[in-house]
Amino acid sequence: MEDILRPLYQERASNENTLGVIFVEKNKSFSPGTDHFDCILLIIVKEAEQSFMIKHYEFETGSAALHIVTESLLNSWLMLGSNKRAVDWVMNGKVLFNRNEYITRLRDRLHEFPVEERTHKIGLEFAKLIRRYNDGKELFHSGQYLDAFNNIMHSLHHLARLAIIEHGYYPEVTVWNQVKMIQPEIFKLYEELVTGDETIDKRLELLLLASEFSLSSKTKLGANHLLEILKQKQEWAYHELMEHGEIRDYSIDLPLLLSHLKDKGYIKTIKKETKSKGLFHRYYAIK
Repeated sequence: MEDILRPLYQERASNENTLGVIFVEKNKSFSPGTDHFDCILLIIVKEAEQSFMIKHYEFETGSAALHIVTESLLNSWLMLGSNKRAVDWVMNGKVLFNRNEYITRLRDRLHEFPVEERTHKIGLEFAKLIRRYNDGKELFHSGQYLDAFNNIMHSLHHLARLAIIEHGYYPEVTVWNQVKMIQPEIFKLYEELVTGDETIDKRLELLLLASEFSLSSKTKLGANHLLEILKQKQEWAYHELMEHGEIRDYSIDLPLLLSHLKDKGYIKTIKKETKSKGLFHRYYAIK
């Protein structure tokens, strides 16, 4: 299969813009990991007019998909976890071309998981955890148990990913296998939610209590990224935080995160007069 596809990647490998080429072969009959293609060619480039492009091919013995992605978009996927298949391909695929050891260094970075990236990713997962927990809690109290179940399950997933990152590992596709070994109590919560004998409302009630405790105990860790940014200035307007490059990844969940930190006593709000009487600008600062 590699021989058939060689002209495809050799032509691109000769271009200085190409950083690496990875080959992933389908290893089982049911293979959503390769979108049910027999193989995937992932080509990483420095820059391109389109940050992501896919081409599909057929040949006598099978099918292939060619994925071309820019370095910046790939880094975004790795940080946000928004394309888990690509992360799996980068970590486990066969390297066909490796300009100046680019893929080797990328894999080393993923395995070592530098503290700066880890802190950023923890902040991202914690913000998502708070969003899902709050949405699940609201739905539970309004009697929408199935929708509440979905949100609480997702909040546990973010809690699991947070725990994995906290221990210095990169979350893989099989998160629950990882967390079962790293922090089994979180796995137990997930197991109780999915397979427990209690009625769904009772399971949710118990999980909400456990999640409340987890949120409190993980707040300092989870909010460290945001708190370090807040320390850079005496006070911040909301739009300034939202536009900050490092916070942009989780800006959609920022209001709930700020509210949680205020409730827990980590930050305070400051009122500043506007031109309208009785109306104030709200600023945020470390308490």
